[in-house]
Amino acid sequence: MNKRIFCLLCCVSLAASAQNTKDSLSVVNKDWKTEKIAKGVVWKQGHFTDLFDSEQEINYVEIDLKKLAKRVHLAADPKMLKTTGTFAEENRALVAINGGFFDVKNGGAVDYIKVDGMVVNATRTQSARANSVLTLNKKKISIQAATPENTEQSAAENVMLSGPLLVLNGEGINFDSNPFNSNRHPRTAIAVQKNHKLILMVVDGRNSKAHGMSLMELARVMKWLGAEDAMNLDGGGSSALYIKGKSIVNYPSDNKQFDHEGQRKVANIVYLR
Repeated sequence: MNKRIFCLLCCVSLAASAQNTKDSLSVVNKDWKTEKIAKGVVWKQGHFTDLFDSEQEINYVEIDLKKLAKRVHLAADPKMLKTTGTFAEENRALVAINGGFFDVKNGGAVDYIKVDGMVVNATRTQSARANSVLTLNKKKISIQAATPENTEQSAAENVMLSGPLLVLNGEGINFDSNPFNSNRHPRTAIAVQKNHKLILMVVDGRNSKAHGMSLMELARVMKWLGAEDAMNLDGGGSSALYIKGKSIVNYPSDNKQFDHEGQRKVANIVYLR
């Protein structure tokens, strides 16, 4: 290899490493605006002016699974679309996020979802994107790489297929380069932390005050926050975080305004009762 090219590659690698370190410290050491919602439930909000060389708005709820695992549920409608807020209020949710991908025209999830033992929607078309599964079964909550055994054949009461997978066994996932993965969008994600807490997160985007994240950036944030396993859910205009008594606390992008009013109707949610 030409010596000049080698030196250039080394410089690029060092610069990338330094940027990664700066970003990780920015997240880990962030003075998050924190509010206790209930015993074992904490809401954290943070605005970043220079995370991944961009402006970012992150909201997430941390749930203590040792105390509250049995109160985490799915809600879904096979055909009708409703806002995350409407789903949440109908199910007496304390907190909620939007769930998996859905058919905008005809309603219903496009990937397999089972709620309280009943299959609400079957997978319509196999997708490489839907490679992870959230399983809620009594006190056990898990995020895994999807297989027929832990999805359609699972005996668990509640199963949601979505993705892509972001973190598995504490390690970040490599992503193919394509617009969905690589471009910055609003994102919704869920993670199980190493300290037995559940993260419900939304990252805002499509605004000068919130640029959104690529999946690689989202995976890094989840890993820096201690995720053992994490998966992406439906993002874009669907991304919404609901808290009882406050309604939607992030800035949904579907109305193209940086306010709390731009909710999109969705097919399902993940919520804490």
